Amino acid sequence: MTFHQEAIWTIAVLATAGVILRPFRTPEWVWAVIGATVLMVTGLIPLTMAGAGLVKGGDVYLFLIGMMLLSETARANGLFDWIATWAVNHAAGSTAKLFTLVYLAGVVVTTFMSNDATAVVLTPAVFAAAKKAKADPLPLLFACAFVANAASFVLPVSNPANLVLYDGALPALGSWMRSFALPSLLAVMTTYLVLRLMERAHLRQACASQVETTPLTLGGKAAFVGLVLTAFLLVTVSAFDLPLGLPTALAGIGTALGVSTLARRSPLALIRDISWGVLPLVGGLFVLVAAVESTGVVGVLANLLQHAAKSDPVTAAWGAGALLAFISNIMNNLPAGLIASETVAQAHVPRLVIDNLLIGVDLGPNLSVTGSLATILWLQVIRREGEEVGFLQFLRVGAMAMPVALFTALAARLLIG
Repeated sequence: MTFHQEAIWTIAVLATAGVILRPFRTPEWVWAVIGATVLMVTGLIPLTMAGAGLVKGGDVYLFLIGMMLLSETARANGLFDWIATWAVNHAAGSTAKLFTLVYLAGVVVTTFMSNDATAVVLTPAVFAAAKKAKADPLPLLFACAFVANAASFVLPVSNPANLVLYDGALPALGSWMRSFALPSLLAVMTTYLVLRLMERAHLRQACASQVETTPLTLGGKAAFVGLVLTAFLLVTVSAFDLPLGLPTALAGIGTALGVSTLARRSPLALIRDISWGVLPLVGGLFVLVAAVESTGVVGVLANLLQHAAKSDPVTAAWGAGALLAFISNIMNNLPAGLIASETVAQAHVPRLVIDNLLIGVDLGPNLSVTGSLATILWLQVIRREGEEVGFLQFLRVGAMAMPVALFTALAARLLIG
C-alpha cells in the first residue's frame, strides 16, 4: 500500500471513529464533513472525485428531506399526540401491551415507508405515547430502533439500501418474497422476543390505562392522509424499480405546504425545526466511500468474493452476510453497503450471495447505535426529546438481539436455496 493510500485510509478511519464515538459530544455530521474536507484540502482526492461522491448520494438526500418534512408536519399538527393517545388507551394499563403495539406499528411503517421513516416518523409518536402513559420510554424507543432494521427487508422499499445492493437490477416482487419472506419474518419475530426478554423488568411496570382523547385537527387529518399516500407512492415506485428520492421529496414538500395552508401556519416554522445535520453526514460519508474505493479495495474484495463463491457458494453466502453485518457497525452500513454494491457488481456472484449480503447490511446495524443511518436518525430524534442512549447502553441490547436475528435469517435464506 502506498503512502497516498495509507493516508486516505487513516483519514477515513479517524472520521468514521468520530461519527461513532462523538468525542466531546460533537454531532456525527461534523466528523464526516471534517474527514471529507481534509481529503480534498490535502489533495488526496481530486475535487471531481469528491463531487462525484456527493452527487451519488442525491437520491438519499431527497429521500431524507421528504421524510423529515413529513415527520415535522405530522408532529406540528398533533398527529403524533393523537396516535399516542390511541395506543395508550388500547394498551389498557399494560406496558407490555403498549410495547407490542409500538413494535407492530414499527413493522408496518418500516415495511411500507422504510426504516428511516420508522426512525423519523414513528419515534416521536412513541415518545409522546410513553409520556402520556407515564411509562419508561426507553423500552418503547428501543422497539422503534430495532424493528427499523429487523423489518427492513420485508419489501424492497423497506430500506433504501436494498435498492443500492442490486445495482439497478432489483428482483421482481414475487422473486423478492420467495427469497426474503421467511428470513424477514424470523428476523422480526426473534428481535421482538429478545427485546421482550431483555426489557421484561421494565415491561412489568404499570402505565396509565386511559388518557383524555384530543380530537384530531384538520391539519392532523391532512398530515395522516399525506403519510398514507406517501406509503402507497413508495410501494408503487419501488415496484417499478425507480429511485425513491424525488417522489419522497415531492410528497414531503406537497404535504408540508398543503397541511400548512389548511392549518393556516407558515411552512417556514417546519423547516426551522428539522434536524438538517443528517444531510452533511450522508454527504461526508459518500465522499469518504469514494476516497476508499480509489485505493483499489473494491477490486481486491471482488476477487476474494468471486473465488470464494466459485469454491463453495453456500459457505461464501453465509460468511459474506455475517462479515458485512459486523463491518456495518465498524463503518456504518451506508458506506459498507455502497462498497458491497460495487464489489458485487465486479464479482458477478450468485443471487444467494447477494441476498445474504443484503440481510447482513440490513440486520447487522442492530448491534450498535451508529450501525445504520436509521439508528443515527433515531438518536437525533430522541435527543430532541431529552433522551440520550450511549454506545454501551445500546450495545448491551444489540449484542443479544442482532446475532440471534442475523443467523436465524441467514440460515432461513440458505434453506430456501
